[in-house]
Amino acid sequence: MSSVDPAVPQPLTWLPPADQAWREKVRAFAAEAIAPRVRAMDTAARIDPELTEDLFAAGLMGVEIPEVYGGSGRDLFAVVLTIEEIARVDPSVAVLVDVQNALVASALLRHGDGDARRRLLPRLANGTVGAYAISEPQAGSDAFASRTVARADGSGYVLDGAKRWISSAAEAGVLVVFARLADVGLTAFLVDRDSPGLTVGEPIDKMGIRASSTCDVTFEGVRVGRRDVLGRPGAGELLAVDTLNVGKVGIAAQLVGLAQGVLDAATGYAARREQFGQPIAGFQGVAFPLARVAAELAAARALLYDTARLLQHGGDPGERLRATAMAKYVASEVAERAAALAVETLGANGFVPEHGVEKFYRDAKVGKIYEGTSNMQFRTIAATHGRGAAPLEG
Repeated sequence: MSSVDPAVPQPLTWLPPADQAWREKVRAFAAEAIAPRVRAMDTAARIDPELTEDLFAAGLMGVEIPEVYGGSGRDLFAVVLTIEEIARVDPSVAVLVDVQNALVASALLRHGDGDARRRLLPRLANGTVGAYAISEPQAGSDAFASRTVARADGSGYVLDGAKRWISSAAEAGVLVVFARLADVGLTAFLVDRDSPGLTVGEPIDKMGIRASSTCDVTFEGVRVGRRDVLGRPGAGELLAVDTLNVGKVGIAAQLVGLAQGVLDAATGYAARREQFGQPIAGFQGVAFPLARVAAELAAARALLYDTARLLQHGGDPGERLRATAMAKYVASEVAERAAALAVETLGANGFVPEHGVEKFYRDAKVGKIYEGTSNMQFRTIAATHGRGAAPLEG
């Protein structure tokens, strides 16, 4: 095989050998460890605890965490590949991996001081699930309308309030919690699950991504130390924008993976299913819609990879916000179209659990809702083009 000339630009979706090997590793893990559990986990609305242990053992819960802290020591692009490959098999598991890597570990890596990194990164790499608690009953799209408050008290702070729609909360051992600190502003805190006064509610029953836990979390006089401030007091809004920007790329990767998984299922079925003496893939009415989605998916993946590399290697803040909003929006559109088309391609078989596409269909819808609705993405895109409202995400 000829060597690659580094002076010649490569296609956006080209992967160097190290990334290709990583993708193959994750793909094999997903096929062997996740696929056999998908339907049972969806029915139980719970991720198999043994699978969570396997994810840690495979290094998939600490992808970007440096090896010195017990992580895999890779980069953000590897996080994107990881989420994408897992979502091809089960978007619910991809949410667990996404929150862990693209939100919690990312926040510590980019904003934590040396003490916070030393205390928490080894835990996140080796067995502790993290959650990111910013949304509240009255603070969804307007994520910074937080009513959770923190007050200084002696050598630390006391938190009171409630969070809603917190992914991975049922499994989490540590949470990044946003609260409004008097006279300072929104501040991020690192809070242990076993802190007195912290209560995690029962998982909320959902239409899709059912195995991914989503819970309410309440804080009643929860004490944290001054060392548990992530970043600096009052810098919570900037930290949230930066972290959620990475999170949107993670969600875009999940949706691209979902679209690929459901498209694979639909094209495979169309090649096997025979009507009128031939596979239905031979009919234009089946083949052409699948071809259109395949083209749209290729565009979404190229945009995703370009955006991930932009976040890694440069771009001004407005450019980064605009790119992640576009990547997330486009991926959510493609995922929903691919899932709907797959159900229609399989006909009655697409409407029952045995073939798996109805689960992809249920899982796809949330892509237009969490990490900022599609309208919030439009708001950000418009604002970063120099018009419209400020690009606040939620």
